[in-house]
Amino acid sequence: MTPDAWPWWIVAFGVAVDITIRVIAIIVVPRNRRPTAATAWLLAIYFIPYIGVLLFLLIGNPRLPRARRKKQELINETIAEVTKDLHLGTPRPGTPEWLRSLIGMNQRLGALPLSGDNGAHLISDYQASLDAMADAIRSAQQYVHVEFYILQSDAATDNFFRAMEETAARGVPVRVLLDHWANRWKPRYKQTIRRLDAMGADWHLMLPVQPLKGRTQRPDLRNHRKLLVVDSEVAFLGSQNVTDSTYNLPKNIKRGLHWVDLMVRVDGPVVASVNAVFLSDWYSETDDVPESVDFVATHNGSGDLDCQIVPSGPGFEAENNLRLFLGLLYAAKRKIMIVSPYFVPDEALLLAVSTACDRGLQVELFVSEEGDQAVVYHAQRSYYEALLRAGVRIWMYRKPYILHTKSLTVDDDVAVIGSSNMDMRSFGLNLEISMLVRGEEFVQEVRAVEDRYRELSRELTLEEWLQQPLRSTVLDNLARLTSSLQ
Repeated sequence: MTPDAWPWWIVAFGVAVDITIRVIAIIVVPRNRRPTAATAWLLAIYFIPYIGVLLFLLIGNPRLPRARRKKQELINETIAEVTKDLHLGTPRPGTPEWLRSLIGMNQRLGALPLSGDNGAHLISDYQASLDAMADAIRSAQQYVHVEFYILQSDAATDNFFRAMEETAARGVPVRVLLDHWANRWKPRYKQTIRRLDAMGADWHLMLPVQPLKGRTQRPDLRNHRKLLVVDSEVAFLGSQNVTDSTYNLPKNIKRGLHWVDLMVRVDGPVVASVNAVFLSDWYSETDDVPESVDFVATHNGSGDLDCQIVPSGPGFEAENNLRLFLGLLYAAKRKIMIVSPYFVPDEALLLAVSTACDRGLQVELFVSEEGDQAVVYHAQRSYYEALLRAGVRIWMYRKPYILHTKSLTVDDDVAVIGSSNMDMRSFGLNLEISMLVRGEEFVQEVRAVEDRYRELSRELTLEEWLQQPLRSTVLDNLARLTSSLQ
């Protein structure tokens, strides 16, 4: 039967449903949502109504379920209560007022305080960081806490896993968290789970999508954190997953892709804050807090750095990481260096970066010449012309390497290292961990890595970019539209 031959009541019903969908969408979609995201969703619903509605119902809520967010609120209240009387080292003198206010904001949003007397050192070699973490695990006397977005047992990570096995065999508790969706479809998932079971590790999946077990939320929400805590003595965090630098994916191996990452080893009172993030995720997934772990135990570190851990993600009401980045960008006086594999800014971040250029600051952005995720890669490229015209120098790390480090340095004494990209997924959909560091000696370490990245990159100029073919521009702009669907 052709549409012309349909009974009038079927046509009328279809028109009524279509109008109803559009009216409801205007009421529901824009509520508490960014104008760009609301506009993108409304366009999807208006042009492809049934598919658009289905997608909105599936991934339209950028927040974790209310019960999960209530857990985070309880965790924040508990942390605030137990840390208010703790001695968390002695902060460096002369903290500028703008930084004090930023630190206060971070604590109000993420609950974790600033601490002094910390040591922090970068490990920029991929295999060296895996081996350094393995050495730390072997030193454990009380517990080992492992939390990584991707965790795979392979040749590169064998030393890491053997360290966990040896430690567990000594009777030291080894607790492991890994993201469900990020690992479930990766190579070596089953082998990794079997190895964790065999060693006796207490392991759990983060943000599992298991409808038959009553565990569901927006399926593309991820726990993107990467951290390791050993006793209350040492912790690691940064951008690197526990996997081979190819991620063991055939498509990466075929293209010769390898990931370039950065981890930071910390000791001192800040270790308790990293552990608090692990324990909050552990409690969120298991409804349990290990009784044997004293998460407020602190020790002076090997350095004199001020450090503050900033957790962020859909369990919080605000975009903690974005506000941290914006505060730093507007406070900068001379120089801003951004390293981000996925730089897809919202309006506020793009304005902050361009304003920094207008204020006469030196602003440089390090990205990869080649992308591993087509949509994000093209969405990022759609901002290059605006950034170049504003005065940002863009360095493209030469293929076939994927520059996966996430860092921000401001002037000569403030840096941020962690798991958070500067894109809308990291701001709104991923659980992330960032560390704010004050101390020129640490910034010098980061600058040395930035200098090495610059040597291994080529600079993108506006003249070169304007020669891009039309098909690339079209792809970039289409990908940019999809990045707003949050």
